[in-house]
Amino acid sequence: MENVTVRSQEPTIVWNHFADINAIPRASKKEEEIVAFMVAFGKKLGLETIVDPVSNVIIRKPATPGMESRKSVVLQSHLDMVHQKNADVNFDFATEGINMKVDGDWVKAAGTTLGADNGLGVAAIMSVLSSNDLEHPAIEALFTIDEETGMTGAQGLEAGYLTGDILLNLDTEEDDEIDIGCAGGIDVTASKSYAELIVEDDCLGFRISVKGLQGGHSGMDIHKGLGNANKIMNQLLKSNLDIIKLSQIDGGSLRNAIPRESVALLSCLEENIQQLKENFETTRDIILKEFATTEPNLSCELLEVERPLTCMSVEDQTALINALENAVNGVYSMSPGIPDLVESSNNIARVNVGNKDMHIASLTRSSVEKSKMEVANALKETFETNGFEVQFSGSYPGWSPNRDSPILKVLTSIYSDLFKSEPAVVACHAGLECGLLGTHYPDMDMISFGPTIKGAHSPDERASISSTQRFWTFLQLILKNIPEKQSS
Repeated sequence: MENVTVRSQEPTIVWNHFADINAIPRASKKEEEIVAFMVAFGKKLGLETIVDPVSNVIIRKPATPGMESRKSVVLQSHLDMVHQKNADVNFDFATEGINMKVDGDWVKAAGTTLGADNGLGVAAIMSVLSSNDLEHPAIEALFTIDEETGMTGAQGLEAGYLTGDILLNLDTEEDDEIDIGCAGGIDVTASKSYAELIVEDDCLGFRISVKGLQGGHSGMDIHKGLGNANKIMNQLLKSNLDIIKLSQIDGGSLRNAIPRESVALLSCLEENIQQLKENFETTRDIILKEFATTEPNLSCELLEVERPLTCMSVEDQTALINALENAVNGVYSMSPGIPDLVESSNNIARVNVGNKDMHIASLTRSSVEKSKMEVANALKETFETNGFEVQFSGSYPGWSPNRDSPILKVLTSIYSDLFKSEPAVVACHAGLECGLLGTHYPDMDMISFGPTIKGAHSPDERASISSTQRFWTFLQLILKNIPEKQSS
């Protein structure tokens, strides 16, 4: 549904394009509809529009008169968004557009992710393409797919599709930062089968729920000390390891989102119920005290429910709980060369137990390849020690900072003149596509920047309206001041 309030915000050209794409479901690996929309958009403008073999969309716009001799620019953002919602929100990402609202300086969604990551970047590029009065050099707009769950769009983009000299990635989430480097990542998946046992008749069923956590981006927010629902659930289960019979766990969702909720189904002999409740309450109080500042809305509940029919053996549940207890989670190391930058981390993102299978999904990140594999192998050893099979997949490289980048000098100069302050030149712990794109286009000068977005990958995601105004002004000035091509 069109939201007039959002569409009326300045710059209206950007917010209208954002509202257009937010009306379209665009989950990672399910981008068919948004890809078709972008192709139609490019062709309607009369611009050269192509789709590469992995479904990235490239739209080319010639330089405006007098700008033909400037270096050519690739404007790049990803089409997919993280789909997350609060448990009490009735919303179908597969069929519904995002329900947006304005709250002061912020554009938010109603209990779901907003899609500003990276929808505002996409909307800004669309604004450049559709503008009739913006000065710019030759533009190649690159809209990649599947950034959030594997970067397969950037990975699959072959050499030869792009000819640009400079790449402007519009996927940074603090408007006072210019990004020149990022972390690489690798998916670590642990799996184990187990035999189901029949739960005795003299047992009662219980459900433990962990909810109310903030969640967030497993790269950008990993250093904030936020609660991980899978780790908290495991702590609650551990406190009753000897008396519970575990049947199911459903915790977390996507690898790149810090898990906000977890639910476990278990049973307990009637004679042990009082001990179960006492142990649970003691552990819960310790957890709530630990996260009183960072997670004020955290709740841990134990409710009696219908007794499950089956459970796993004591040996299997011990192996699971021990593995999760010892698995690396959160910040592993800080960068020795860049202040306050997380070098390596891991997010235990998804725990799914039931129907004779255990499945644990993590995302390991690091700006140093050696450290990335050190964390991944530490996880592998922990899980294999407890009888799990471990697979590595989806590995992608980091983006090494280049402080001598020519386009960096252009951006810092424009930023200082425009905003009367110096930008922070940083590297981030998130995964940007620049690292992968650089493997195919090693001579391309790359930089990343964007408007301020908070709470990405969670239902608290919100985008600053005033920051988007500054970002749009900044982008226009950058394009107007792209340097001349060097004469051969």
